[in-house]
Amino acid sequence: MKKAALHNLGCKVNAYETEAMEELLKKDGFTIVGFDEIADVYVINTCSVTNIADRKSRQMIHKCKKLNPDACVVAAGCYVQNFGNEVAEELGADIILGNNKKNELVERVHEYFEKLDTVDGPIMDWIDINDGNVSYENMHIEKDSEHTRAFVKVQDGCNQFCSYCIIPFARGRIRSRDIDDVVEEVTGLAANGYKEVVITGIHLSSYGSGTDYNLADLLEAIQKIDGVERIRLGSLEPQIVTEDFAKRVSALSKMCPHFHLSLQSGCDTVLVRMNRKYTIEEYTRGVEILRKYFNNPAITTDIIVGFPGETEEEFDITANYVKEIAFYELHVFAYSKRKGTKAATMSGQLTNAVKKERSAKLISIGNETTEAYRTSFIGKDLDILFEEKAVIDGKEYFIGFSREYIKCAILAEDSKDYTNQILVAKGTVLSKDKQYLIVEI
Repeated sequence: MKKAALHNLGCKVNAYETEAMEELLKKDGFTIVGFDEIADVYVINTCSVTNIADRKSRQMIHKCKKLNPDACVVAAGCYVQNFGNEVAEELGADIILGNNKKNELVERVHEYFEKLDTVDGPIMDWIDINDGNVSYENMHIEKDSEHTRAFVKVQDGCNQFCSYCIIPFARGRIRSRDIDDVVEEVTGLAANGYKEVVITGIHLSSYGSGTDYNLADLLEAIQKIDGVERIRLGSLEPQIVTEDFAKRVSALSKMCPHFHLSLQSGCDTVLVRMNRKYTIEEYTRGVEILRKYFNNPAITTDIIVGFPGETEEEFDITANYVKEIAFYELHVFAYSKRKGTKAATMSGQLTNAVKKERSAKLISIGNETTEAYRTSFIGKDLDILFEEKAVIDGKEYFIGFSREYIKCAILAEDSKDYTNQILVAKGTVLSKDKQYLIVEI
């Protein structure tokens, strides 16, 4: 029996696809082992969101040959989709699978071993992902590496072409998974004990574009599935938040009041240079609508600091806007040049020192707003899905997440196991590091 090891780089969509490839190998009879173990087949699902991601992808591919020079090494995903033709020989991979070809992993592996003595160079399997006629590649999972929640991919591709982003070139145009297919997979996951599903995609807000259904329709269908107790959404664009969308989604009892609305900058002039498709006024309106239909929802976001040409005044506008919105969490990224994007050739590239300073300022503001949001739940009841044990301040706790995605902890008792249970608990205090809200039944 052959052994296989898989390693994922990048986003939650990549993670889902890696899980799906693992299940394909299992069904073919492979034993799955840890990535640092000796295996017959290594699969690296690469990422290309940054130059650093490219480098990590190459490093992991090279690492496989060091672990076992005789292994079949499979490089899949975004990095090889973008640069596979250019780097095929230097990568040292035996099989290169582009996006929309991951379902063919087992077939390519069999082909490799059948032609082991005659193969001259890597087996290359990819398509022109930017052909507008590319269809959605259906992949399925029955289990997830997470024990209590499962990530479910429902959409692929992006048509936005933000000036800093390479992903539309690696993932192609927007395409969506059929609602019935999603429902079938989620039904199976619920039967396997998963109580929460996280709906994700490359550009989730465009789900259903070009069809007669949309994201709200999908969420309403998942609401009806027995066993699913929570529905959480991946990253959204602010334009999706309309009165109709918020009204429909807020009517779903399983919907988590946690919305990751991508911002990137709090200044309109920077948003224009980024080629983002909304204004700060429109973003604010989206937040207001969510807060109208949900009670104190968690609003989280991403921000890029130090974008080419960002002045001190533009940065200050962003910093003040972050304070105004009072996000639950900020994910702050210092801009880095991405080969192949428009922003990489823009004038006004800022120094690393400036970007580091601005990142630190925003992170500090974000820490304050995060603490304020968590503190607002002290003394209130929270619906918590507990996941695992952890040691906090020298004591053992069960930890989990509220519907708002607040990390919560309850003191472990010898006779009780809260794992994969949803319990209503009351917030008491924040842990010393302020990362956990301590709760009690």
